[in-house]
Amino acid sequence: MKRVSVCMATYNGALFIEEQIHSILNQLGLNDELIISDDGSTDDTIGLINSFQDQRLRLVPSRRYRSTARNFENALQHAQGEYVFLSDQDDVWYPDKVETILASLASHDLVLTDCRVVDSSGGVMHESFFKNRRSQLGFWRNLWKNSYMGCCMAFRRDVLSYVLPFPHHIYYHDWWIGLMVELRGKPFLYGQPLILYRRHGSNMTPTGESSHNWKIRIQHRFWLSWSIVKRTIALRNAIL
Repeated sequence: MKRVSVCMATYNGALFIEEQIHSILNQLGLNDELIISDDGSTDDTIGLINSFQDQRLRLVPSRRYRSTARNFENALQHAQGEYVFLSDQDDVWYPDKVETILASLASHDLVLTDCRVVDSSGGVMHESFFKNRRSQLGFWRNLWKNSYMGCCMAFRRDVLSYVLPFPHHIYYHDWWIGLMVELRGKPFLYGQPLILYRRHGSNMTPTGESSHNWKIRIQHRFWLSWSIVKRTIALRNAIL
């Protein structure tokens, strides 16, 4: 089994993806892997990925999902690692991110780290996402105001056994994973930034739900809650 699997979902990410891949591969061991699932990019994303020619990088078969959640699900289904990290295509990882998180995963099921929010040129917009978001643990707290951002998450392989497959109605895969671990596992907030989280106007997903009106926000919470109840019942019945 691989030690670490980093799962990245891409779509038209040519502008920043090289810097991100370098920042990840530089801290992976020979028995680790970077899995990339692409959602039908029309720019030079695929060419840039293939240019690395690194045996630890795998561009897995994919199709046009038109969904960040489905694209990540495809990457996760190919993960072979004991520890799974999620990655966006346009951030930059701190050099000690993997080592630091693995230390916390020794006693927790999921680790959510802080990040420094930057613009397209690297200028700091927020020194701390946690502070700006007032991030906390807790199921109800995160159902109301989510802090589980995928690019800042890593978890043990066991988590995949109860979060996959993703329910059809959910929009945010990371929100779903975080809430399920709140119920079934042991999450941990690591209070120091370990990535530069880049916001540049063309990100695959918005930060939080700022781009959605109140009706859509209610729908997100309804389908998340409904899906959590269904999955919990299904998991309980599978044990009986």
